[in-house]
Amino acid sequence: MRSRFLLVGLLLALISVTADAARIKDVADIEGVRSNQLVGYGLVVGLPGTGEQSPFTEQSFRTMLANFGINLPAGTRTQIKNVAAVAIHAELPAFAKPGQTIDITVSSVGSAKSLRGGTLLQTFLTGLDGNVYAVAQGSLIVSGLGAEGLDGSRILVNTPTVGRIPNGAVVEREVESPFAKGDFITFNLKRPDFTTAKRLAETINGFMGPETAFSLDASSVQVRAPRDISQRVSYLSTLENLTFQPADQSAKIIINSRTGTIVIGKDVRLFPAAVTHGGLTVTIEENPQVSQPNPLAGGDTAIVQDSIINVSPENSRMFKFDPGVTLDDLVRTVNAVGAAPGDLMAILEALKEAGAIHGELVVI
Repeated sequence: MRSRFLLVGLLLALISVTADAARIKDVADIEGVRSNQLVGYGLVVGLPGTGEQSPFTEQSFRTMLANFGINLPAGTRTQIKNVAAVAIHAELPAFAKPGQTIDITVSSVGSAKSLRGGTLLQTFLTGLDGNVYAVAQGSLIVSGLGAEGLDGSRILVNTPTVGRIPNGAVVEREVESPFAKGDFITFNLKRPDFTTAKRLAETINGFMGPETAFSLDASSVQVRAPRDISQRVSYLSTLENLTFQPADQSAKIIINSRTGTIVIGKDVRLFPAAVTHGGLTVTIEENPQVSQPNPLAGGDTAIVQDSIINVSPENSRMFKFDPGVTLDDLVRTVNAVGAAPGDLMAILEALKEAGAIHGELVVI
């Protein structure tokens, strides 16, 4: 019985240790293994009169016809309300091979009212170097909806001028990756931290042997790797699934002044401080009076303005923070005095200016 309780205790201890642990693949990226952005310009056809009649759309339409051997007479104005000029963008994943397909997003660049029902014609997608890496074409899926009445009334649901084509582009060129080159691979932390980089290197060295991994800085850890590509893949598969304990992040308070959202990190502490927050409520009431002269006075009837101004102080209470106040204490105290998010923002900013906050205050 005692051994059973001991086993249960060890399992609980293991769970508590691994609950906060993270896999290397979740906190770090491999240098050189990245996606690439692609962009293109093309035409969407087949629209039910929701296209556009713009100069650049007409020029693109004429160029498309010329490519098919159709030359319009000079001065001919085409009616192309079922055509729209669009920009196409996509992400080319790492290690994508020719013949594979990727999703694309199509967006109107002119005055088209909707892309619903349209078909994208063959469009080249280029990378930053100007080379073509994929070719896009297909029917759009548009979730948006728009309708307009003759009196100018209009209803708009989502965005009808943006659509997607799943598997809408075929990869034509592979991006060369440095993954198989050299004697090292490098892990780049998603959140740079010296302690996390040190622990990551120690974890790899503890599993693979000493002097296998080296911390280069707060972001990068360099690891020795076999040159044979198949061995390197298996080697990396083992490393990226190792678990370790990342360092706690620095104490921060994030304030979004536009939405009123406040996020306080668990390591935020307050130094001794006393706070009072409140103000005055000013009410101005206009009570115009009619001044009527006596019948024999010869005066005129006039309206006399009578303003009543009331000033009422709000019920403000002072609360005190003791040394080492935690996040729970802060939230409990603020809730006790009934401070709204806007009030809490002002209190936190004042505490930061007074040097009473142990942590970084970030306003976004």
